[in-house]
Amino acid sequence: MPLAGNVVQASTAAAQETALEWVKKDKRRMLHVVYRVGDLDRTIKFYTECLGMKLLRKRDIPEERYPNAFLGYGPEDSHFVVELTYNYGVDKYDIGTAFGHFGIAVDDVAKTVELIKAKGGKVTRESGPVKGGTTIIAFVEDPDGYKFELIERGPTPEPLCQVMLRVGDLDRSINFYEKYTIAMMGYGPEDKNVVLELTYNYGVTDYDKGNGYAQIAIGTDDVYRTAEAVKFFGGKITREPGPLPGINTKITACLDPDGWKTVFVDNIDFLKELE
Repeated sequence: MPLAGNVVQASTAAAQETALEWVKKDKRRMLHVVYRVGDLDRTIKFYTECLGMKLLRKRDIPEERYPNAFLGYGPEDSHFVVELTYNYGVDKYDIGTAFGHFGIAVDDVAKTVELIKAKGGKVTRESGPVKGGTTIIAFVEDPDGYKFELIERGPTPEPLCQVMLRVGDLDRSINFYEKYTIAMMGYGPEDKNVVLELTYNYGVTDYDKGNGYAQIAIGTDDVYRTAEAVKFFGGKITREPGPLPGINTKITACLDPDGWKTVFVDNIDFLKELE
């Protein structure tokens, strides 16, 4: 019996190692972050006029009772973007305490703050050095109360550069993201790629997620093998891999230890969707 148990254990370990090796080779990129807003046109106006984003595409899905819009600083096939969702008849959401902010790299924080003020935007932290450092930052809020950190930085190919989420156990979260998505915290240097900023506040192990923030989408070469890898390491799959009704884009979804949702999208299907 012990021998049989050892054989099973060795077989499982080998399968996990194979899954992990495949994940390391998988071509992954953060595609977009999804959240809900109370007035789509109002938010689009703020993002384009105050934050300098471009409206990349907009679509209505009446059978599901929602339209959405994609905005960012470059084409979706090469840039991280925001996906705004408006649910018919819902004009307000609870952002909760778990979601932190988005980060945007700008050449001149002070000038950007003045522009936002001139457009009637809300500045919650004036331009100035970060506490204990020299990097110039500021904080602003969009019409729904989502916070954006403006970070003074030289020219970068990825201005929409951060998504900050709060977690109840930092080591646990780092362990999860490194094993399941190979450091989903970032797929490249911070000055050229979007990163996930995980924040642990001493003594706080649980947060209110509200109902505004939804998920981050990540591209993958194979949603089926991605789901297998997540399961191998004890992750929770909330949507089994397969095509979405109507558009046939293959996806799978999982939750991290704090309940944050990630959706993996087939790379080829995603490019077809953009066409």
